[in-house]
Amino acid sequence: MKLSKTSEYALRILAFMAKEPQQVFTAKSLVDTLHISDKYLRQLMTGLTKAGLIYSIQGRDGGYAFAKKPADIYLSDIIDSVEGISKYTGCTLGFDHCSDDKPCVMHEAWTKARTQFIETFTKKTLDKLNFKGVSKY
Repeated sequence: MKLSKTSEYALRILAFMAKEPQQVFTAKSLVDTLHISDKYLRQLMTGLTKAGLIYSIQGRDGGYAFAKKPADIYLSDIIDSVEGISKYTGCTLGFDHCSDDKPCVMHEAWTKARTQFIETFTKKTLDKLNFKGVSKY
């Protein structure tokens, strides 16, 4: 399964910030380091701020910092804040009503993968990501 660019970038931003969770990061430094357009980054930061995961500091020495500890931020929280986790937990074919009682043709195949996805993203916190040897975010 591949995440959307929106979720991918949000995870990359917070994973990068989690390396130094006490630091304030300017939008420019995040744009330059992570190679995300300024407009897109600011849009993502708005969603992450509204969700209470980070906060914005205005002024000359402003930027973004964590509002919560990385140990309290689940990967599912990040995805949910920028596009909604239901995009990844619903019917893989996009049907509104797909259940064990009235399954789509992909229901059985998707159920196991969806369960693993949900388990991974709802149990893994930002601080539990392995940053050792990672060169890209």
